[in-house]
Amino acid sequence: MTRPKDLSRLATVAQLMLDSRLTQLRNAAAELERSRMQLLAINQVKAADEDLSPVTAGKVAIAYDRWADARRSELNLVIARQTLGWMEARGAAQGAFGRVQALQELAARLGARK
Repeated sequence: MTRPKDLSRLATVAQLMLDSRLTQLRNAAAELERSRMQLLAINQVKAADEDLSPVTAGKVAIAYDRWADARRSELNLVIARQTLGWMEARGAAQGAFGRVQALQELAARLGARK
């Protein structure tokens, strides 16, 4: 095999890896955004139905607050985990991007020598 041929194959593999890493990054970002939207929806509480008696409306509000606090706690843990996953995916994508750039630079240098 020739050096330009090897370099071309490496560049192809590096580009495939970059595409894969970018897809993983997009997926991680979408999951994180979905969880953040769920948390936002929980925090945007509507007032209890006005047809309810004040006592019943109060009970409903307390029950919802209890459920919402537990759900917020769960979602905050999920968001923390997903944020870490997103950061790792971003780092992997940055590394793959760097490899593609380095191989393109090397190919340009080899092309300039000829």
